[in-house]
Order: sequence, then C-alpha cells, then structure tokens
Amino acid sequence: MPGTPARSARPAPAGSPAPPARRTAFAEGVDRLRAAATTEPGRLRIIGAVLALLVVAFGASAAWQADTRSAAADDVLHRSQPLSSGAADIYRSLADANTAASSGFLAGGQETPQSRTRYENDISTAAAGLVTAAANTEPGSASEATIAKLNRLLPEYKGLVERARTYNRQGYPVGGAYLRYANEKMQQEMLPAAEDLYTTENGRLDADYADATPYPWIAIGLGVLALGALGWAQRRTYRRTHRVLNHGLVAASAATTVALLWLVVGHAVARTELTGSYDSGIRSLTVLHDARIASLKARGNENLSLVARGAETVTVDGQTYDAYSYDFDKDMATLGKGLSRAEKLADDQGGSAPVQAAESNMAVWKQRHAAARTEDENGNYDQALDKVIGPKDATGQCFDGVDSSLARAIDHEQAEFGRSARDGRDALTGLPAGAAVLAVLGAAGAVAGIGRRLSEYR
Repeated sequence: MPGTPARSARPAPAGSPAPPARRTAFAEGVDRLRAAATTEPGRLRIIGAVLALLVVAFGASAAWQADTRSAAADDVLHRSQPLSSGAADIYRSLADANTAASSGFLAGGQETPQSRTRYENDISTAAAGLVTAAANTEPGSASEATIAKLNRLLPEYKGLVERARTYNRQGYPVGGAYLRYANEKMQQEMLPAAEDLYTTENGRLDADYADATPYPWIAIGLGVLALGALGWAQRRTYRRTHRVLNHGLVAASAATTVALLWLVVGHAVARTELTGSYDSGIRSLTVLHDARIASLKARGNENLSLVARGAETVTVDGQTYDAYSYDFDKDMATLGKGLSRAEKLADDQGGSAPVQAAESNMAVWKQRHAAARTEDENGNYDQALDKVIGPKDATGQCFDGVDSSLARAIDHEQAEFGRSARDGRDALTGLPAGAAVLAVLGAAGAVAGIGRRLSEYR
C-alpha cells in the first residue's frame, strides 16, 4: 500500500543450500553432445556432420585454390607477359630510333625515305607502347613515374634530332653536336628508364608464375583427410551391420575421389605446361630481346663513331680509344654471348635456325666493321662511310640481317610460349566450379548414407 515501508529482504536460514549457478548455453550444448555420443544414433549424427563438413571444406579449398591459380595463369598469358614484351618493344623501338637517326644523319641530304620512315615508326611505336603501359600501371607505382619520365624525354629527344638534321642539311658542323647530345639523352636517360620498366614488368611476370604453379597443398590435404574419414565411416558401418556397401557413403567417396584426382592431375598438367612456357619461352625471349638490343646499340655506336670523327674518346688501361668504337666492341661481345645462349635454349629447328643466321651475319658484320675502321683511321672518311651505310657490302646490311633474324626467332619463341601457357591455363578450366559441385554432391551423399543408418533406429 502507498506509504507502507518496504520490507527488508529476509536472509536465508543458516545452513540452507546455495541456489545452483546459472549454466551457459555453450555448456548445456556440450552436455547434450556428450549425452548424444553415448548412443549410436547420436554418434551417427556427429559422424555425418563431420563427414559433410570435411567434404565441403575440401571442395571449398579446392575451388578457391584452383580459381586462384587459374586466374594467375590467365594473367601470365594475357596481362604480365604481353606487358613484359611490350616493355621490351619500347626499349627496342627507342634504341632502333636512335640507330635510324644516326644512319639518316650520316646520309645527310641523301637520306632515304625508308630510313626516315623507320625512325618515325619507331618513335610512334614507343609512344603507343607507353600509352598501353600507362593504362596497365598502378597509380603511384614506380612504373608510373618511369613512364611519365619517358613521356617527358621523348619529345625532347625528337627536338634534338630534328635540330641535328636541320643543321646537317645546311652544312653546319654543330649538327653533329646536337646528334651526340640526343644520343647521350637516349643512352643515359631514356634507355635506362626503359630498362627499369622492362625489369619491373618482368618482376610482375615472375610473380604471376609464382602464383600459378605451386601445388594446392591445403586442398590436397583436406581431400585426403576427407577420403580417409569416409573410408573409416564405411568400415565402421560394415563392422556393425555386415553390409559391404553403404550407397550414400560410396557416392560421397566417389565424388570426393573424382574431385581430388581432377585437382591433382589438372594442376600437374597446368604446372608442367606453365613451367615449359617459362623454360622454353620466357627464358629464350629474354635472351633474344637482350641480344637484339645489343645489336641496336652496336649499330648506333658504329654510326656515331663516324659522326663524332674522333671527338669523343675514352681512356682504358692507359690507352685512348674512340668512345663509340670502344662501346661498339662491347656491344658486339654482348651480342655474341646472347646469340650463343639463345642457340642453346632453342629446342627446335624453328628456334635455332634464325639464331644461326644472326650469328653468320654478325661474323660478316665484324669483318666489314674492321675494314671501315681501317679506312676511317687512315683518313678515308668517304670510303669508311660507304662501308657503313653504302648500298653494297656495307655493315648496315649485316645489321639488318641480324635484326630480322632475331625478330623471326622472337616471333617463334613467342608462339611457343603462347601454346604452352594456353595449355596450362586450359588444364584448370572448369576445375573450380567442378570441385564445388562434386563437394556438394559428396556432402549430400554422406548425409544420406548416415541418414539411412539412422532410419533403422526409428
């Protein structure tokens, strides 16, 4: 009643038992599970749940790991390798443009339309390659900065070349200085930046290979565990019922076995083909690209040794050499080593024949270059010029032979890579979805098999 003072709580009588503590839901669940495990139906329910969980876990991990490797293999084929090859093309186009510019300068007013067109095509190819690379580069990355640098330097280089050509046509010696300055910009700034881009894209390619080729050990381990558990469950059922087969468990085992074999065999084939595409394709392509770049640099230095007319020298071990001629010898040594490696890596006639043709042209090139250097050192500039860019028996013809042979070898190895990488990717086609479907069927079979046993207790 209102106004009535509240009664104080009455203390529990001395010696009375304390009320039981409130149990958590988890503890009650554990007790129910322990009680269920003491009966055969309860044990069967636990076994069915564990079997279904194992099979589903295997299917999920198989689908996830197969999908990851399939995506990486597709990246190798359609993203990282084309970008790596594109970066090599940027480098080659820049080096070839430098070579074409020096050849045109030496020809002076006699520069052919073919030489001019080659230079313009190389510049356009490099510019288009930079656009493609920029579209596939992550914002803020080192590659983005490199591409921006090349985009800034390219018009500067073109401007220097055009000034050199203009002054050369007018007969001013300053044209040679402009061309040497353009060459320095190319050799010291543009080509190193292009090489950095090429190295970065090769690193991305290696990373994609590393993601595509490892065995899916998690999925394989879970598959073996699931099969072992299914085998144990069937043996247990046989010992209690003397029935040889439980249709549900047999179906679950069959589905799990098919999924596991598909995973192991499919990935083994994919790994073999992808490894082959790297060993027989990427390694050869890398060596061939390096050899082609060495030949381009050698040709550029050969031309510039005539443009400079001894104005640039280098001292090595107390001896003074023409700087461009000295660099030419180093580039030719690099070219020779590259061609030797490329021939060893070639695994068929289609790959070795063009390399052998390039070696033959290189040998003649070195002989003709030595004759041209002798004429130049003896003061016979016109004769030396004719031996370098003349219409007959000139080193330019040898260079063109080396370049075209290496282009054929690169095309061949590119096709070899494409076939092997495509086969590797295709070996994983359908595996993620197939593993998931088989896992669902396997789990359903396990549940159905255990359910059949449970029905015998009702």
